[in-house]
Amino acid sequence: MPGPTSSPAPATTAPDAPGAQQPYLVAARGGRPLETGGRTPVWFMRQAGRSLPEYRRVREGTTMLESCRRPELVTEITLQPVRRYGVDAAIFYSDIVVPLEAAGVGVEIVPGTGPVIAEPFRTRADLDRLPELTPDALGHVTEAVRLITAELAASHGGTPLIGFAGAPFTLASYLVEGGPSRDLLRTKALLHADPRLWHDLAARLAQITGAFLRAQVLAGASAVQLFDSWVGSLSLADYERHVAAHSAAALRAVADLGVPRTHFGTGTGELLGAMAAVDGGVDVLGVDFRVPLDVGAARGRAGAGRPVAVQGNLDPALLSAPWEVLREEVHRVLAAGERAGGGHVFNLGHGVPPSADPDVLHRVVDEVHAWRGTA
Repeated sequence: MPGPTSSPAPATTAPDAPGAQQPYLVAARGGRPLETGGRTPVWFMRQAGRSLPEYRRVREGTTMLESCRRPELVTEITLQPVRRYGVDAAIFYSDIVVPLEAAGVGVEIVPGTGPVIAEPFRTRADLDRLPELTPDALGHVTEAVRLITAELAASHGGTPLIGFAGAPFTLASYLVEGGPSRDLLRTKALLHADPRLWHDLAARLAQITGAFLRAQVLAGASAVQLFDSWVGSLSLADYERHVAAHSAAALRAVADLGVPRTHFGTGTGELLGAMAAVDGGVDVLGVDFRVPLDVGAARGRAGAGRPVAVQGNLDPALLSAPWEVLREEVHRVLAAGERAGGGHVFNLGHGVPPSADPDVLHRVVDEVHAWRGTA
């Protein structure tokens, strides 16, 4: 998928590029910062969001999608957890349906419900309403990334920015169901009843996701993460037959740019090997809290046939536990990451809950940074 010829080169494209020795980028490339006097890197999925009082203040009176269209606001929200916690990576503030809206899909994020599609996709005629996503539709995204990376370089020691996108299966589930669904009955019925339509829809979504990721990297993001929120509802056979190739296509859109690529899904213990193997093997495999981190790493490496770094995987619910309990679990995850070998990026096994205490998250960051291994 070629990018626009006038776009600048990405900020970090190779291990020897400026900023590549940041702990997050070292670990994402399979290195172990602890072995060279560094620290285990940590960031949190949904670190920028409802758990932060400063986020609630700047978002007041603004809808979710509107906030994602305003580069200055995206910049402020993305930087808030970097300032507060001192995390080792920023994650681009966006929503999983932003690229769908940019492509012209009628979607609204309803408070308390989530994304709602105005006209759900059920037939081949619906597919005709889904155009490819072009760089021209992503000006607000690239402007926001440039603002964020400039501020990270100027005031936060060049902390890397991770680009964000939803995987084709999860995007398809919203389009087909019309909104969030616990059982995904319509989606799973479609991929079995009309596999040709399913693959055509998923391929279109892979283009949209890939274009969204590529735009972020070309504007300065140093890494990307592909989120597949609902893929854990599938069997391994269905994942391999109906989904893996499209996730691979989305990730392949940035393969030539040399940035680390993370693949994450929830409830995916049985799928980890196949997820790690997409596009010849991702760089970082996100492991949710249901699977021990070292077990997830072994499954990922077996599937990919090559070393992969791991990310995770503290249960977010433990952020509400007494500190003694939480600290022990933080150490357990760090020790599992050490046993796994290769790179480890500390994270939660899912996103930060809205009720999380920011002071507790800050304490977790400090605890991870103070860890020096079990030896």
